[in-house]
Amino acid sequence: MTDRALSVVRPGALTTVQDRGRPGHAHLGVPHSGALDPPAAGLANRLVGNPAGAAVLETTLDGCALRSRSTVTVAVVGAPCPVTVDGHPVPWGAPVRVPAGALLDVGRARAGLRSYVAVSGGVAVDPVLGSRSTDLLSGLGPPPLTAGTVLPLGEPGGVPARVDVAPYPGPPAELVLRVTPGPRDDWFTASALHTLTAAAYRVSSASNRIGLRTEGPSLERAVPGELPSEGMVLGAVQVPPDGRPVVFLADHPTTGGYPVVAVVRTADLPAAAQAVAGTPVRFLAVRRR
Repeated sequence: MTDRALSVVRPGALTTVQDRGRPGHAHLGVPHSGALDPPAAGLANRLVGNPAGAAVLETTLDGCALRSRSTVTVAVVGAPCPVTVDGHPVPWGAPVRVPAGALLDVGRARAGLRSYVAVSGGVAVDPVLGSRSTDLLSGLGPPPLTAGTVLPLGEPGGVPARVDVAPYPGPPAELVLRVTPGPRDDWFTASALHTLTAAAYRVSSASNRIGLRTEGPSLERAVPGELPSEGMVLGAVQVPPDGRPVVFLADHPTTGGYPVVAVVRTADLPAAAQAVAGTPVRFLAVRRR
């Protein structure tokens, strides 16, 4: 019987298993989780013939290295990076055959932050609450990869795409986040609301899968004190005591006590997943739908 699995040789700074996440469990305090850049993860799966929801690997900044125990098809999408098989360069953004025993090396991102590695058959770790995603906040799902980890693979169910290279938008030079007013925008002064959409912010190096933190001017509060904990949604722009906006991403807490001044359009969040520290951020006010 073929041993369909990957052995982790180099785990990288933070490589996790991700799929479409585990929606519908917020009432239990369980975050949605899932790939931070869903379009990139979905494209990688299509390239290797997987269903869109198959589990992939999400790397952070410096990639990973994997040895395949059987012949597989892989595709790397998201942050552009060098990809090699047994030291030989192979295309990024295209399906690539990796023979049994060969070493796939996904290198450091040349731009952006997160790359997605799809393997024919998908990563078949045991699901938790219907998802194979690693959730850094709750600890659900498999832990981040470490050297020597063995990842089981499912059986291939589709035909890899017949393309040379699939087009994919590059990481943002400026991150533009469209926002609508949040449920607690009245907790901020009129000057603060103007500052949010007029001032220059940058992505903080303290950002992670839980939230994109910003550096820039503080937002002045009109109402002192804190809220009782209330529900939080993906894209909520929460303002902690330092006054600098935090955009909630996939592993965000389901409740929080800091006021939410605005909410980012879901369609703009994949770009946030690829915004490296120092990237300019602009919040653009739009009307509610």
